Amino acid sequence: MIATKEIWIQKGYEMYALNEGETLKVEQLAKNVGISKSSFYHYFADLECFIENLFNYHYHRCSILSTKEKNCTSIYPELIDILIEHKIDLLFHRQLRIHRNNALTEIALVKSSQILGNYAVMIWAKEINLKLTEKQLHGLFEIATDDFYMKINKDNFNSEFLTNYFKNLSAITKKFT
Repeated sequence: MIATKEIWIQKGYEMYALNEGETLKVEQLAKNVGISKSSFYHYFADLECFIENLFNYHYHRCSILSTKEKNCTSIYPELIDILIEHKIDLLFHRQLRIHRNNALTEIALVKSSQILGNYAVMIWAKEINLKLTEKQLHGLFEIATDDFYMKINKDNFNSEFLTNYFKNLSAITKKFT
């Protein structure tokens, strides 16, 4: 049985990931959790404290995703399956990128990005036999990462989209090498 505090965090995490920019409100969260608003304040002093818990949960989820990516050997279907399994985590990360103008969100974005690392791009570079310097690969990773997070959303995040995304990225990159 999941503890009530964890239910609040998991539902809030999902809502933040899927809300496409709307801010979290305790009333809406309580409605989605199906528990009274007073229960929220039993576990969290305020919304800022709750959001700090969401960020800590995200760091934990990023660590799990990072470990899976680190042990991944191919894009098709292994990496794509991992990314789909972590759809909510990646959409949450997208929201951090969108709302990075908030100082606390920027800190959470930087920290979670460091945890995630660049394992996915290394798999991709290896798979298409991309021979670039580490500096070039890092630059390409930054561009590809921004592009990826700008294109994903709750409706298109599926195997077909990800397969096409990596294929298109590979085709574009091959033109420059």
